[in-house]
Amino acid sequence: MVDELLLRKAEYLVQQNLPLDELLRRVVALLHLNLHHYDWVGIYLLQDNELVLHNYMGDPTEHRRIPVGVGVCGTAVAEKRNQIIGDVTQVENYLACSLDTKSEIVVLIRDKDTIYGVIDVDSDQPDAFGPDDESLLNAIAHLLADRLRRERHSSDRLQPSSAEQTR
Repeated sequence: MVDELLLRKAEYLVQQNLPLDELLRRVVALLHLNLHHYDWVGIYLLQDNELVLHNYMGDPTEHRRIPVGVGVCGTAVAEKRNQIIGDVTQVENYLACSLDTKSEIVVLIRDKDTIYGVIDVDSDQPDAFGPDDESLLNAIAHLLADRLRRERHSSDRLQPSSAEQTR
């Protein structure tokens, strides 16, 4: 079951017509601060054939750019499907952001066939993510995709931020 309160808060943020970077920062904070098993939350946007980290909360990461097909995030884009990994040690091409990470979920930010990026969440607990997490993140990703679609139609100047850590 989708967390309706968090979803309504995300809808409210999108309706505020905030600058894109501020919207992404607030969505990351909303998820990280309200879901205690979400130890690291980030949003990567797709640029050419690379995912570029825009905003995140959690420990700093060196993975600011991820090629499509590499790691869990890049695999999600290459396979055009969400990824739920219960044990990251079992993933051959896993990109470790933290030695404490045990599980990961990556949900595509997409509008039909167009992929704009991913919401990436790590947990220090094994098997931390399930259908409820995927449903919530899918709903939020849909809201973001709609905003990104409008943003791209109004301007082709969508540029990555400096991958700021949200505080």
